[in-house]
Amino acid sequence: MWGWPVGEDASGSRHVPLRTVDVARESGYSVQQVRDLERSGVIPPAARSSNGYRSYTSAHVRALRAYRGLAGAVGPVSARKMLTELRTATVETAAAAISGVHVRLARERDEALRAQRALHAIRSETDTPEPEQESDAMTITQLAAALGVRPSTLRFWEMEGLVAPERVTALRARRYGLPAIRAARIVAALRGSGHGIPAVRDVMASLHRLDGAEETERILRRRLDLIAARTVALLRAGADLAAVVTSAQGPADRPPATDRHEC
Repeated sequence: MWGWPVGEDASGSRHVPLRTVDVARESGYSVQQVRDLERSGVIPPAARSSNGYRSYTSAHVRALRAYRGLAGAVGPVSARKMLTELRTATVETAAAAISGVHVRLARERDEALRAQRALHAIRSETDTPEPEQESDAMTITQLAAALGVRPSTLRFWEMEGLVAPERVTALRARRYGLPAIRAARIVAALRGSGHGIPAVRDVMASLHRLDGAEETERILRRRLDLIAARTVALLRAGADLAAVVTSAQGPADRPPATDRHEC
């Protein structure tokens, strides 16, 4: 049988008071975490009785659940800032912000898949090597344009030991042969999929081992799994986020409530 959310009576009223321990139990946070999140603005301030005790409602429970899901999707710092803003934003602005999180997660997934495809292509090339021709080499300007990055980015990768071009001519100009080009493509793919420099350095070091390509594949797979988990966390928070978004509206502005059914 479907019940009403804690803090609501059969008519849907939100005036049934909740203690801090009730909110903690329903939201999955500790009593101290509830107080800390209230202090940081994640949930609205609780009403205080004459003796100083906090009095919460189901709106606080929903806000905490929404925060949990949002934190799983974008991290606690961003979630705290975003939820604080959502509580005072218009429905249009708030809905756009939540949609933006879905879009960012989808973009991260596309980038990780692109990195995975790039790795597969590079592995295919190295499995069927062809003699390197002088015409295969690229200058720093040519390679930067091919990768869609700035020449300064390639110089930074070189400084970090990720890509090692040759030095030619009296001016010590950089020359990127096929091994350096492949390395730069892997670095670009990993950076584009959200990996930091330390993680990329570990991947590039692992490529010199026999299982290097497999380890890189596992890293990208873990990245995709993490993005999927963050997306699920956001989906689970959907109804609670909607309640937070609409809670600031007046009764006349709220969409009509659907009938509750018992089963």
